[in-house]
Amino acid sequence: MFSLKALQKNRTLKYGVPMLLLVVGGSFGLREFTQIRYDAQKIKRKSLSQLLPKNLSSQLDPSLEARVDVQKQSVILEQEYQKMETANLDEWKNIRGPRPWEDSREYQEQQRSRHNAKTDLGKEEKY
Repeated sequence: MFSLKALQKNRTLKYGVPMLLLVVGGSFGLREFTQIRYDAQKIKRKSLSQLLPKNLSSQLDPSLEARVDVQKQSVILEQEYQKMETANLDEWKNIRGPRPWEDSREYQEQQRSRHNAKTDLGKEEKY
């Protein structure tokens, strides 16, 4: 069958198999280390929410508080869904913002003047 020397000379076994083991083993190792990280953050958040008095926790942003308190997450989602239902998505406008190399104040003034010119034209047509 195969001799030991033939297996040692085979490049696939010499370089490919260790590489595959490193990639697959590394992904499992990274998964475990990142899970430890997220578990530690979760424990820290729980201890923080337990240490905060209720009047201070009510002063937090509701979305941040929902991240800490799992029971409030569904309430926040329902509120966001209701906001989306009431939003008028048929009449939205895509407004271009200033680029990093442009002066934002100058660009905002141009946008305001264009908007005012359009609204002035609309008012004149009505009369």
